[in-house]
Amino acid sequence: MNEFVDSAVEWFGAREDWRPVSRWAIGAWLVFYVVFLLYAFRMQGGYLFIDSANLVVHEGGHLLFSWGGRTLCLWGGTILQWAVPFLLAAYFFHQRQVAAFVFCLFFFFENWLYTATYMADARAMVLPLVTTGDSDFVEHDWNTIFSSLGVLQYDTTIAAVVRTLGWCGMLACVGWLAARAGNSDSLSA
Repeated sequence: MNEFVDSAVEWFGAREDWRPVSRWAIGAWLVFYVVFLLYAFRMQGGYLFIDSANLVVHEGGHLLFSWGGRTLCLWGGTILQWAVPFLLAAYFFHQRQVAAFVFCLFFFFENWLYTATYMADARAMVLPLVTTGDSDFVEHDWNTIFSSLGVLQYDTTIAAVVRTLGWCGMLACVGWLAARAGNSDSLSA
């Protein structure tokens, strides 16, 4: 087991120092994240500008996973939507690039807000739906998923948990970056 852990630590580069980032760059990123968080909070679960990119990746996930049958195709939108920023974050973690790692991880968690909005609509089904297939057959992913799992009546509760975890994740990313600003060993002039 220790060999596996050592191999994982080695692959992720966790023994290496993070590449230095200037204080002004970290400060600029922190301003960006605070402004984005205020914008997202003000929108109260509404459609954010970044959600257009999330939508494209989500729909691409349905196509990508369609080979695996109806269930995997249905889940594939959210799987890819969450996997893309998470895998990019893992790559930049491995490369020890602070700004890119935080950016990708932050938007991984931002995707949870987008997903939570879609989940909360499972019973009401009032959101406009997009499809890459036949427009006569448009299916609400989360209505179908929650119905098949027998939890449709909990759609808004599940969505609230997912939304809260998304906010916590985004705030943790910003907090981690702010803590790096206080660590003078990891910064360049």
